[in-house]
Amino acid sequence: MTTWCQTETEQTLDAVIEDLLATAMVYSPPVDTLHLARRLGLNVVVDALQAGRARLVALQHRRTLRQETIVVRPEPRPERLQWAVAHEIGEAHAATIFQTLSLDPGELPLDARERLANRFASHLLLPTAWFLADARQLHADLFALKQKYTTASHELIARRMLDIAEPQIVTVIDNGQVTWRESNLPGQAPPLLPLEQSCRQAAQPTGTAVISEDFFATVQTWQIQEPNWHREILRTHLHSEDF
Repeated sequence: MTTWCQTETEQTLDAVIEDLLATAMVYSPPVDTLHLARRLGLNVVVDALQAGRARLVALQHRRTLRQETIVVRPEPRPERLQWAVAHEIGEAHAATIFQTLSLDPGELPLDARERLANRFASHLLLPTAWFLADARQLHADLFALKQKYTTASHELIARRMLDIAEPQIVTVIDNGQVTWRESNLPGQAPPLLPLEQSCRQAAQPTGTAVISEDFFATVQTWQIQEPNWHREILRTHLHSEDF
């Protein structure tokens, strides 16, 4: 039975991405995946009739040459387009990654390739070595990181923070409802803590980033205001794994 080691997979993704970025001569953020795809020999075509967000196809070019092409639909947010192309670059290299890991895709769950491409996209837009170093230097400030990694969404950056090696919870709240809440500790993340609630309340009138702290945790809250949409993102650094 084929087994999938998460740590080894992450290391392989990072190594493959490092090579791809070096090949395309991309040495610092942000990673423009449309530019990267073309530098890697992948054509990118926008098709308004595309059913899904993106797909990878081989198109005939000048009768004899078949070129791998990423077909994407137009997106209102540039970060969504960047993610879609990053995902398909992952699809294009999935076979190589599975081979490097000595994995037989036929013995893996049906969604294994999709999950691999999703993780690849996250690592490509936020390369591990760069992102973790910047997160430390910028004290995991979401807005400061977004200024540097402009092609990644606020939510993607926040979720990637779970890879920082300290116990934490990351929460996304849309229009007052928790839509995503995960911890990098074993088990399920608890309901919103009193400190998190108070930090939210302190941030809402200002619409800016707020930090609250007590003996057990430090909470960073960011308010992201958009027309007809209010998003809050919280990062809760736990001072102890016992909460």
